[in-house]
Amino acid sequence: MRLLVTGGAGYIGSVTTAVLLAAGHEVTVLDDLSTGHADAVPPGARFVQASITDASSTLATGFDGVVHFAAKSLVGESASSPELYWHNNVLGSLALLDAMRALAVPRIVFSSTAATYGEPPDMPITEATPVRPTSPYGASKLAVDMMLSSYAKAYGLAAVSLRYFNVAGSYEGFGERHRTETHLVPNALLAADGGPPLQIFGRDYPTPDGTAIRDYIHVRDLADAHVRALSCAVPANHAIFNLGTGTGTSVLEIINTVARVTGREVATLDRPRRAGDPARLVADGRLAHRELGWRPSRTVSEMVSDAWEFHQGRAGTSDSRCPH
Repeated sequence: MRLLVTGGAGYIGSVTTAVLLAAGHEVTVLDDLSTGHADAVPPGARFVQASITDASSTLATGFDGVVHFAAKSLVGESASSPELYWHNNVLGSLALLDAMRALAVPRIVFSSTAATYGEPPDMPITEATPVRPTSPYGASKLAVDMMLSSYAKAYGLAAVSLRYFNVAGSYEGFGERHRTETHLVPNALLAADGGPPLQIFGRDYPTPDGTAIRDYIHVRDLADAHVRALSCAVPANHAIFNLGTGTGTSVLEIINTVARVTGREVATLDRPRRAGDPARLVADGRLAHRELGWRPSRTVSEMVSDAWEFHQGRAGTSDSRCPH
């Protein structure tokens, strides 16, 4: 297929682009570099620096599908500056869909999120779990999911939304380089490498060790799901799949894994619980296994080991103490 990957200069987008190229697809990456990096675009992909609101000129050259990652994704920022998320994530996606419709691009795989579910009382989370996002970020992603459903019904679009949980790891030199790093694994690695202490938000949860439990998935497994979703997208249908392992790992378990992998102590700083942080968030991924033939295969230890290798490979660069 000839594919457009929006946000392909970012973390998950760059890994998925590399996997798509390896699978024999022809890939163009469209990214405005507001959070991505030009040197993260894998060799072999064509790169266009532009906003998704200007995707029509690129799509006009003829494409078989779009893999849509481009979005702002900081939960805290979405609460303090919600307009950024409505403009970029929602209006940007609307402009992209209108361009696809005008140019008869038949399929899209959308990078959705477990944040659409908010704080569900029951675990594991299935696709039938009520969607009640608690942040403008989650709400913006849900808005795009709803947009995809309506475009599939009205215009025959083949659409798939992948709602994933906590992503970690690296793949063939592509890893996390966020300007504002909020993810546990890279921040734990930074603390192990002499950076600021890792903040633990709450040790009094009703979990075995008192820290919050989350479902972690390797970025390479995640990329595989996008490749499978492209070939499984059905015209006039919008399918939604949760991607997760079905098991959870606590904050302390992640810290202990980082210490074991790196051979270094992880300095920590205890903080109070954050408002709205559930004790446990775990996905039910059986539908993705049944419909896409997808199942995650890489362990938390592999995620941490791969992320550590990527972190070490960037040591000495300008962002080794402040990951981008």
